[in-house]
Amino acid sequence: MDLIRRLLFGALHLPWAAARLTGRGPFGPDAARPAAHGGTTAPSALKAALWRHHVRQFNEAACSVATVASVVNAIREVQGHSGSPLDQDQILRRVPTVHWRQRMQPGGHKGRRGLPLPLLGRVVRDSLDLLEVRYRIVDTVAAGKPVGAPARRFRSTLRGRLRRFETRGDALVIAHFDQGALLPVLNIPHISPVGGFDAATEAVTILDVDRDQPLPYQVPMAAFHRSLSSRYHHLFRPFGYDRGGYVYIRLP
Repeated sequence: MDLIRRLLFGALHLPWAAARLTGRGPFGPDAARPAAHGGTTAPSALKAALWRHHVRQFNEAACSVATVASVVNAIREVQGHSGSPLDQDQILRRVPTVHWRQRMQPGGHKGRRGLPLPLLGRVVRDSLDLLEVRYRIVDTVAAGKPVGAPARRFRSTLRGRLRRFETRGDALVIAHFDQGALLPVLNIPHISPVGGFDAATEAVTILDVDRDQPLPYQVPMAAFHRSLSSRYHHLFRPFGYDRGGYVYIRLP
């Protein structure tokens, strides 16, 4: 496993170096900008709660756990649950879906770490059920190639859902994306909640759970779409990772 990890990270440095040399992606005009807030002066109760409950992942594989903790605790607050917020360990103990806890450990579950998009969708749904959160819809949406009519439909639907989160406060979007498409880091699968959407500028705020990111950040909608639809490095595919996408949660 250590040899595979070294080979993988060695291979991932090549596209990072190429992007830096050519000034593309996170090294170009679409580079992420720090965001001190979510882009609106009067956030909804749900959005404000999401920012309050934003937590960081406890190891390099646990972005899904920190994301679910942030989202679940935000919804529980606005739905009037009593008691302290649930910590990440409590959530892992109560949600056994897809060997989630084992996948967060150094050795993974049968050598597999983290959560590909389909498994993330299952974990999100089961977390809401098992942690007694009321919801109307959980929709896991895989991204395809970033060009053509299907890509335009994907982007249009996503834009509408981001706007609903921002303006109505009864929905959330969890991104499964190529972090290196937005930030000057390696091109690895990553998970974080969306923390804001400015409909006028189409800037998307990522409430990143990465411990190495000191602040949330904003990116253009086009860059966000590319990060979702970017095909992960082929060395990730034996572990279930192909492209990203998002999980949409609609509340009652």
